[in-house]
Amino acid sequence: MQDEYDFSNGTRGAVIEPSSKTRITIFLDDDILAAFRERAAQSGKGYQTLINETLRASLSPESAPLTAAMLRKILHEELQAA
Repeated sequence: MQDEYDFSNGTRGAVIEPSSKTRITIFLDDDILAAFRERAAQSGKGYQTLINETLRASLSPESAPLTAAMLRKILHEELQAA
C-alpha cells in the first residue's frame, strides 16, 4: 500500500440518491423469473423493474376481479342508458 495516492485525474462516480425502495429476499419460480428476464431483454428495462411494475398494476383498483355485484351494477346502468 502506498502512503499517498494521486486522485487529481480521478472522476467522480455516480451518486446514488436515497430511494424509497427496500432490498428484500424473495423466492420466485424459475419459469417466472426466466419470463421476466426475457421480457426485460426485449423491452430494454431491468427484470426487477418489470416485476415491480407488474406488482404495482396488480394492486390498482382497476385490476380488482369483477364480482357478481359489480357486474349487476354495470348491467343495470347500461340497460337504463339504452
